[in-house]
Amino acid sequence: MMLAALALVAIVTQDSAALRAAPRESAQQQAVLWQGDSLEVRGEKMDYLQVYDHRRERGGYIRVSQVRTQSLEPKDAPDLLAVVRFLRDTPGAEALGISYAAAYLKAAPAEAIGPEPFDALGVMADRLARRASAKRGKTDDTVLSAHLEVASSYGIGMQGFERDGRIQLCYNGEAFRRVLAMQSNDEQRARAALALTRPECVDPDLTPTDRNSLDAWRAEILDRVQLNELPEYEKNRLRLRRASVWAGIAFERARQRQPAQEAANRALQELAGVNPADIAEPDASAYTDAAVRVAASRWAAEPEPAAGSGLAVVTTPGESGETCVALVDARHDQKNPLVKRCTYGLVWKASASVNAQQTALALAVQPLDSWRELWVFRQGEKGWNIDILPPAANAPDVGYLEFAGWVPGSAKMLAVREARVDGRFKRSFEVIRMDTMDVEKQADNPRSLSLFYRWQDPAWKRETLSMRR
Repeated sequence: MMLAALALVAIVTQDSAALRAAPRESAQQQAVLWQGDSLEVRGEKMDYLQVYDHRRERGGYIRVSQVRTQSLEPKDAPDLLAVVRFLRDTPGAEALGISYAAAYLKAAPAEAIGPEPFDALGVMADRLARRASAKRGKTDDTVLSAHLEVASSYGIGMQGFERDGRIQLCYNGEAFRRVLAMQSNDEQRARAALALTRPECVDPDLTPTDRNSLDAWRAEILDRVQLNELPEYEKNRLRLRRASVWAGIAFERARQRQPAQEAANRALQELAGVNPADIAEPDASAYTDAAVRVAASRWAAEPEPAAGSGLAVVTTPGESGETCVALVDARHDQKNPLVKRCTYGLVWKASASVNAQQTALALAVQPLDSWRELWVFRQGEKGWNIDILPPAANAPDVGYLEFAGWVPGSAKMLAVREARVDGRFKRSFEVIRMDTMDVEKQADNPRSLSLFYRWQDPAWKRETLSMRR
């Protein structure tokens, strides 16, 4: 009996397999095949299979040892699913696993298909995108490009975004959306929600309106997952992602002059629910990232302070999208301020802190959802000045710089900054000279600085997220 009569397919299991014009090694090479390529089997000759490649629209011969023949009858579906289960967690075999998942979906009766194959398909496609986005050598580039083409031939969609001078590739998540639409278990839903809400896969060129809609959708996806039956480390992952998303929502709502306290409090609650003792090692960076994002927007949870009679800031609308900040006191109102400056960032008036001598005021200003600066108003010999202190010298990414206290009897200020620099987070507690705004001393722990340990502001210590474990 001819093999073609059995309606078999041959799935390529080796990279750089040759499709030849005749069943011998010396025959002309028709194409280079890669693991996961699926071929229609039309015959057999010696140790070669006669096949047809529908993707490349050409026929030829391939060695039997370089493929696995599979029947797509319903009775073969359980065996195909068993292979999918094995390949799902095998790094480097994503294209092959996607091929077997596609074969299973074709072979299995519709009523027998549950969320498991879609869960596996999503996991493998997402891991392939992560591999393609990582730094690699030229040899890996060729293999990964070929695997991406194989995945694309099965309908796996990828999106690319430019970040830090390189392309970030992301799976479009179609399989994970199917998982969420089916009667899936909590772990499957958790994997799907986390994959669909990856922060690095948010298009950096989205308009504010589109970003706001996307974050609302991300929050809704994450809230679909019940945490009760999940292991503790998985609960932490969901809480961290929720905290990051709700911090972004708080920023967007405040920027649109909508109530933001509820969203900011939700972000703080999710972060507070994380158990640091059960954070998996690969999630340590995600914990810091979430904490910094929530810290950047935490002032959205605070109500605006009542107007006082001493040194204070008053905000008024400027040009389109701008907020103008005026420094006033008992003798200078907003029409005749001590100093004034406008910004497109969010001005958190609740953060304003004045020193005892009424010669300096610190104010948090947030230009981006994950980036918060410190404005310092200070009186000099020639009048009032405004210094803007960013969290880091690099381009805005993820970070904050916040006021932590005044040092009595000296022109010094305490501050803490935390930011991602060159892909790594750095946190430092600092003593800053008010005359030059230079950092006089800094340390990784506030206990290492006597001035910081002694004069840190009680309100800052109570509310800050920088003192987390």
